Parts: sequence; C-alpha cells; structure tokens
Amino acid sequence: MDLESLIGVALEHGASDLHLEAGLPAALRVRGALRTFGEPVPAQQSLQFARALIGDEQWPHFLEQRSFDLSRTIHGVRCRINVLHTARGVGFAIRLLAAFQATVERLNLHPDLKKLVTHPNGLILVSGPTGCGKSSTLAALIQEVNLTETRHIVTIESPIEYSFRPRRAFIRQREVGRDTPSFEQALLDALREDPEVLMVGEMRDPETMRLTLNASETGHLVLATVHSATCAEALQRVVAAFPAEIQSSVSAQLADCLLAVISQRLRFRADLNIRVPECEILVATHAVKNFVRNREFFKIASALETGAEHGMWSLQRYRSWLDARKNWHVPGSTPEPPDSETPEAVALGAGSMGLPQLGAPMPKKLTSGPTRKPADKTEHIIEIEPVEGEFEKILKRPGHKT
Repeated sequence: MDLESLIGVALEHGASDLHLEAGLPAALRVRGALRTFGEPVPAQQSLQFARALIGDEQWPHFLEQRSFDLSRTIHGVRCRINVLHTARGVGFAIRLLAAFQATVERLNLHPDLKKLVTHPNGLILVSGPTGCGKSSTLAALIQEVNLTETRHIVTIESPIEYSFRPRRAFIRQREVGRDTPSFEQALLDALREDPEVLMVGEMRDPETMRLTLNASETGHLVLATVHSATCAEALQRVVAAFPAEIQSSVSAQLADCLLAVISQRLRFRADLNIRVPECEILVATHAVKNFVRNREFFKIASALETGAEHGMWSLQRYRSWLDARKNWHVPGSTPEPPDSETPEAVALGAGSMGLPQLGAPMPKKLTSGPTRKPADKTEHIIEIEPVEGEFEKILKRPGHKT
C-alpha cells in the first residue's frame, strides 16, 4: 500500500493524524484515540516514501538533521508531515488538515473572534496543547482579514499548512527552510516588506518572541501561537522564556502590545460526530495589562470570570454557549469548494483581490481632474503608483527629455 492509499484510509475513517513507523502497522488518531490497521510497514518502503516526499535536493538536509517538516496535498487533502529518524528506521507523523478553507463559521468558533482582527496593531496569541486546532484558528482569523479588509498580510510558517487565495488582502506566505532560513530572519525581513498583518506560525525561542513583540509594537497586527493550557500560562510562558534580569522589561513590552489571548482545546460531540473547539478568550483591558506588567498572572483567572462585558470568555461560560448553540457547521454535510468566495469577492473577480489591476484604467473618482487626490479611506482601495496612463502624460510634457 502506497502513501496515498494510506492517507485515503485515514480520510475515510475521519482521522486527524496518521502515524507510520518502520516495522509497525499504521496508526490513526480518530476522535483523539489511536488505533492501528493493516500490515507492518516495511523499513525499505518507509525509506522510499521519505525519499519521494523530501526529494533529492533536500535529502542531505534530512540526513544531517534526522528530521524534516513539509506540507503536501495528497489524495486531495492538505497534509502537514514530519519525517523523522527513529530506532527502527524512518517514521512519519502526518496531520490531515481540513479540506475546506478555515473560517470562524466553519470551525464553529464564537463570532466575537472576528472583532479581534479589526485592530490596526497589537499582538494576538492563540494557545493550547498540541493537536487542539491552533493553526486552524489562526488561519480562520487571517481569512477573516482576507475577506473583509485591503491589508498586506505576511505569514511565516513551518511548514505552510493552509494556502490562502488573496481576496481583498494582498497575501505573501513564506515557509521556513524553503523561503527563509529561520523565523528570526523572516521577521527581520518582514519589517522591511511593508506588512500590516503578520502571522508567526509558532514562537519557539526567545529571539523569535522578542522580534514578534517588536513587530507588534511598531504598528503591525501580529498573530502567533504558543503551547500552553490556559491564557495565563501562555503569557507566563512568553515572559519566562527570557533571562530573569530582563523579564520586567519584557512584561512591560508584552502588556503594551497585547490585544487578546485565545486558549482552546477540542471536545468531541457525539450528537454532531465532530470535535468542536472550546475556548478561553482573554481581552487586554487596563486591568489585565497591569497584571501582565506586574507579572501577577494568577489574577488573570478572576479577570476572565468577571470580564464578560469586555468580550472575555471563561471556559465554563464558553461551554454554556456551545451547549445552547443551534446552528453548526458539520464538514461534509454540504458540498463546498476548498476556498469559497463571498458574494462581494465574486463580484470583484477572482484575479482582482479587491485591488486595482496594474495597467488597467483606474476608477474615475481617482483620476478625474489635473491633480491627483488621495483615495478616500472608506472605499478600501489600494492605489498602485505610478498609473500607466499618468506616466504616459509625463512623457508627453513639453521640455521633457527622453
């Protein structure tokens, strides 16, 4: 059985993960539990799978590092793959991603999350244990910006999990190891790339955290993930990653730029036969910022309980909202394209992204009169300079030397 067939079996069983190990049967994670199937995978076949996925160009890198991260679309489903060397040979940890473009509605998240990405700058952290859907929630927030605002988005991921099709936003996706050597270098580059929204796939080390905080302080909306069980632990982990002598200044910096923290986990609902995210949502009010600045993280739990009027959600209140919810999105219940468009996006056309096309005539409102007037911000139109028609006029001016 080849790799595509194995992923097909995982897809049929509704698995979230597929694990392959030389000499052992394949294992599926279905609704959070592991189960094996089939015959043991021969070591030579596992090695062939790895070589075909990684390719000859990157194979020496795998032999040196003994692991490799990549993403591929296999059997019609997007997969995040970690290839690793083990005592038995070569193994695989494959995460099967959603077959649809993640949005707040399709992930059954609370609509209040949409309000978080309307801010022009600041830091939004998405936290939770491994496999709880952090990447999907992050993708849903980016997609919300993509569908509603004309902003320049730069994502830094390892590897790229969800491929975004630009709608109203202008999106660049960079993969660590392929498009940039590291998260640190990509963040340094991003500050010179005129972004308005930055997505950092994971803050793994103090240097990445420092650059992420700097970016959120310099007028960018930054979304990042961190591994932790609660909102308070997420903030505490960021501060604790730095040396003790600078933790006070890091706490102050984090408090100044923080917008919100989303901590989530997945719970299986037997009535819907799907897993839905349960969230804890912390909004950075003045009180919360003071707790972070003074490193009084133990007080954040009480702020969550009493902060409903500020848009905060404790885990218990969020569960009550889920129990009372009537409208659910169940994947596969209705046919849908991988990246569906809103009616507004369809009207604009797939190639326009809501932006004027280079070389195409600009709207009359922007080119009428002898002098150029700035575009009205309420129209959400990004103007690209110079316009071809205006440039030709410059060439025709008397006394202009060509």
